[in-house]
Amino acid sequence: MNSIPYGRQNIEQDDIDAVVKTLTADFLTQGPKVKEFEEKFAVYVGAKYSVAVNNATSGLHLAVLALGLKEGERVITTPITFAASANCIRYAGGEVWFADIDSDSYVLSLESTKKLIESKPKGFFKGIIPVDFAGLPVDLEAFKKLADEHGLWIIEDACHAPGGYFTDSKGIKQMCGNGNYADIGIFSFHPVKHIACGEGGMVTTNSEEVYKKLASLRTHGITKENMAENHGGWFYEMQELGYNYRLTDIQSALGITQLAKNKAGVARRNEIANAYKEAFKGIIKYQNLPEDVLNAHHLFVIEVDDRKGLYNYLREHNIFSQIHYIPVHTLPYYKKIGYNEANLDNSEHYYSKCISLPMYPSLKDEEQAFVIEKVLTYING
Repeated sequence: MNSIPYGRQNIEQDDIDAVVKTLTADFLTQGPKVKEFEEKFAVYVGAKYSVAVNNATSGLHLAVLALGLKEGERVITTPITFAASANCIRYAGGEVWFADIDSDSYVLSLESTKKLIESKPKGFFKGIIPVDFAGLPVDLEAFKKLADEHGLWIIEDACHAPGGYFTDSKGIKQMCGNGNYADIGIFSFHPVKHIACGEGGMVTTNSEEVYKKLASLRTHGITKENMAENHGGWFYEMQELGYNYRLTDIQSALGITQLAKNKAGVARRNEIANAYKEAFKGIIKYQNLPEDVLNAHHLFVIEVDDRKGLYNYLREHNIFSQIHYIPVHTLPYYKKIGYNEANLDNSEHYYSKCISLPMYPSLKDEEQAFVIEKVLTYING
């Protein structure tokens, strides 16, 4: 059996052809493929606007800036996420506050977030960054109600969940990143994610004002709009301090072909997840799936008592599982800031047991059967 990673990209001939065609075209960056990718992605998730960026971390940074986060202002997020979900707050000089996760779904707990907000004076917090962890959509309708009560904005970190959705109280399927219950959505195109561009990301919103702010900040704060009549076509203005967070046409061409296959990819990910659940039901705990929700399944996470033992045992058999994630508040940088008073017991308990098994559309049935066999062999002693 060949080595089996926890995740991997799936590049096919149409992806290669699209990139080669772009390499021989007039634009390698700042050209038509970027706009095409943005427009197709916006349609896919159901948002009005999309802004392509060089990676999702840049997208998160632009998102907090576009929503006006200032130095010293406080934002709530989950500790069970990649560090970028919290780091973006620090980039703007803000303070990161962690609320605990739900012990069954592993996403940011509404109850923990509500308790934290209500423990402080009105206006103490500015926003919330919930994460669609492992591909499971957060119930943003409930978070939106809480946010509106306290005047907070929401950034949905949907990096794990393109193609996922939850069903709201009106019975409407709400695609991750569609902007109906969040101000901004963020997606990642890292190779182990659903849509592989090498690196890259997308920021989605339904606000024209936020869209224009994002587009400006992505490109140095430079614009050619509102030019004086006596200037030539070369003229531009830098109206604010922005960044070079652009995505190339080469990456966008790859993103377009990858996006076209994501619906089938999510369906295959759910087939794999269902096979895991059937094998582990009543034996091993895995992420709970609420009703009327489509988990996009970037990851399939289980909890076991001897996590390190299983991790090492799988590696001995060329199965390369992973751990998602070391709680952000326990990382040295954040430990220096100090979160001793935060009640994050669920997050720390989850981390002590979690392990991510192989999950990607090209995983073969016989490979998954081998993974399941080895997991159960180890668990059963």
